Amino acid sequence: MELGDKFVAHADASGIEKKSVMVRELLQTASGWTVKTDKGDFETRTVIVATGATHAHLNVPGEEELAGMGVSYCATCDGAFFKNADVCVIGGSDVAVEDAIYLARGCRKVYLIHRRDTLRAANSLVEDLKKCENVEFVWDSEVKSMNGTDGLESVTVFNKKTGETSELQVSGAFVAVGIRPGTDLVKDLVELDQGGYVVAGEDCRTSKKGLYVAGDIRKKPLRQIITAVADGANAVSSAGEDIR
Repeated sequence: MELGDKFVAHADASGIEKKSVMVRELLQTASGWTVKTDKGDFETRTVIVATGATHAHLNVPGEEELAGMGVSYCATCDGAFFKNADVCVIGGSDVAVEDAIYLARGCRKVYLIHRRDTLRAANSLVEDLKKCENVEFVWDSEVKSMNGTDGLESVTVFNKKTGETSELQVSGAFVAVGIRPGTDLVKDLVELDQGGYVVAGEDCRTSKKGLYVAGDIRKKPLRQIITAVADGANAVSSAGEDIR
């Protein structure tokens, strides 16, 4: 929040005009782009799209209410708050396994909950995870609810093979079931990868002239505030060069 406030103050000091509108559509024109919004259209030479990405949610009872109070979507961001605690990771991808390995270094116990009996993650990661003595696999299971009042206290787990329901007493739950890029605005305009992210290099140029992407919407190996900020600087630089 503090960094964002500084960006706003910097923009205001530079005399940049801000508009709070809902963008409905982007249309390429002979001279650039038309940005269609709920408060009129804007004609422009270049457009930088920074609509980000969101973590996929389980959509189970208690998840939204306990977000930030034990429920997290980023182990590297929040894992340090759960030192010597019992936690769980939900998912079976590379990210889920990497999260479990990371958390195992500081947590007392890590449950890895997966809806199947094998992980989708790379074998090398799975082998590293199996070496962590404080990790327990919870196979063929789905989280049905997250429970607690002032913070997460447990998760309710349903085993699809046995039909049994059980409670895992954990103070942290790390959801790693995928990320959804906010590409609805540009999905029919530019090249996307298999995950739905916009294909653009470090200069943030897309396959359409005058259209740039910055932040988590862009295909890249690491999505953090620092890489999003770097994209913003590169996108502005590219747009400026192309206008000149």
